[in-house]
Amino acid sequence: MAAWTLSDQEWEALDNVRFSTSDATVFRNATILLMSAVRRSKFSIAHDLGCSPATVDNVRKAYRERGLSGLQRRKPQGRISLATTTYRQPLRDVVTTPPHTLGYGFSVWSVARLNAHLKKQTGISFSEDQLRRILHQEGFSFQRPKHTMRGKRDEASFTRAQKELRTLKKKPAATMLTLL
Repeated sequence: MAAWTLSDQEWEALDNVRFSTSDATVFRNATILLMSAVRRSKFSIAHDLGCSPATVDNVRKAYRERGLSGLQRRKPQGRISLATTTYRQPLRDVVTTPPHTLGYGFSVWSVARLNAHLKKQTGISFSEDQLRRILHQEGFSFQRPKHTMRGKRDEASFTRAQKELRTLKKKPAATMLTLL
């Protein structure tokens, strides 16, 4: 491979980037290029900077292809999410709708119930953790519901029983020893 050379402008640009950045990777990459320009071998550069010779090759290649922007680490693209706008809009609509209005026998959405309903509606299913992350991105939060019998019990009988219990608690028990 041909020897590495940098023009005076390239040298100055790399030196300016190296001393103006707070990103350790950018600093290391600029240093690799400057050391390459003074004819250091990739093995000695790798040894001095604590990286592999393959990293030196990758940095040189990225700089040749993209210039100064090649000094920055590129985030891998990753897989495209199935949670597109065509999924997220029905999700928002369903979360803001009480389940009993959709014909369900429960009054609070759980992640599993929501996932099952959305799978029927959109044909897309996620793990519960991923659905929680999507809901968080959409601005929704989860709390555990407090299960009470309010509305399902006879409130008058419940109030009467509570008063009776309070009076029983105040009376001393027959088996209790009392001091005279």
